[in-house]
Amino acid sequence: MKSTQGWRMGTKESPMLLMARQRSHSKKPTWIIVLVSLVSLFLICSYVYPQNFAACYVFSYDGCEAWENWIPPALTKGLTDDEVASRVVIKDILSRPPVISLNPKIAFLFLTPGALPFEKLWDKFFQGNEGRFSVYVHASKDKPVHFSRYFINREIRSDTVEWGKISMVDAERRLLANALKDSDNHHFVLLSDSCIPLRSFDFVYAYLMQTNVSFVDCFEDPGPHGSGRYINYMLPEVEKKDFRKGSQWFTMKRQHAIIIMADSLYIRKFREHCKPGMEGGRNCYSDEHYLPTFFHMLDPAGIANWSVTHVDWSEMKWHPKSYKSQDITMKLLRNITSIAESLHVTSDKKRQVKLTQCLWNGVERPCFLFARKFLPETLNKLLRLFPSYTSVEAD
Repeated sequence: MKSTQGWRMGTKESPMLLMARQRSHSKKPTWIIVLVSLVSLFLICSYVYPQNFAACYVFSYDGCEAWENWIPPALTKGLTDDEVASRVVIKDILSRPPVISLNPKIAFLFLTPGALPFEKLWDKFFQGNEGRFSVYVHASKDKPVHFSRYFINREIRSDTVEWGKISMVDAERRLLANALKDSDNHHFVLLSDSCIPLRSFDFVYAYLMQTNVSFVDCFEDPGPHGSGRYINYMLPEVEKKDFRKGSQWFTMKRQHAIIIMADSLYIRKFREHCKPGMEGGRNCYSDEHYLPTFFHMLDPAGIANWSVTHVDWSEMKWHPKSYKSQDITMKLLRNITSIAESLHVTSDKKRQVKLTQCLWNGVERPCFLFARKFLPETLNKLLRLFPSYTSVEAD
């Protein structure tokens, strides 16, 4: 009653003041509601239709980048229906015990534009180990002429591969799909036409088959050639904090090969939003980011975080060092095979060097089984040195 009385007294004592306040309140809420509605609509449209929301680039790239980096936290939390479905399938595959085979093999997957200049060297590597390996060749341009019986009629249906584009990942998946048809293939090794073996077959076989991890290179690079390639259109499935980088030359166990083939969600994100010539001058290369990011998100404990294929990036160029004939010595090959730490260098101004000890089943071991990038002119020297640098003493 007191509050009612006070209200009535105020009404009687200052009727004009009350009317003024009423008019003021009738306008102000409308103005605020309209403003809030416009802002809300702006946020919702930019999130739901990110590929069409590029107006900020009209003003400046920096302004747009700031907008991209500001996404309300609520929008990045939780899993979408597609993510839930995808993770259920992947978890189920990973939780199943490995298939038991009486004749487990390693599948060697050669990704090449045409000829395989080191086929004779690989022939030496494979000799005497029939039944313990299989070979698959993806020749994207020209059908190679083979010199080794291990490579004859081993080509799969191939398609065009363009450097830096998703077609490179498509070719890798195509090789995996064909190799998975053979249930005896338990481990899968991706190799290029410039790759050579550094160890004996027995050493490689034991190294890969007697561990339960895949050797997929993966590290966090905060620089322009790492996280700088990320774009928020990958949300909500792929967040920037999970974006990783690594060499494309992997070896992986069968379960991991299967989940790569089962994935349709994350590969679509990289197909659409990780490619050369994106907005704001970004160049993203799926072969360097898809697998490292995928495994970091879905099975980080299942990968070694380094590649068993050695590459020399010391020249700090777009492509790794190419070894010429004059470079090939026993000292070089022994130096490579003795490396026991994985090296990563960030692309930011700090150029941070990250060294990781190569642990095989918890024990320090040499990191590398293969190496690239060797020019065809090195073949004769490598053939001559092969028995020595892959000898039991070197193992």
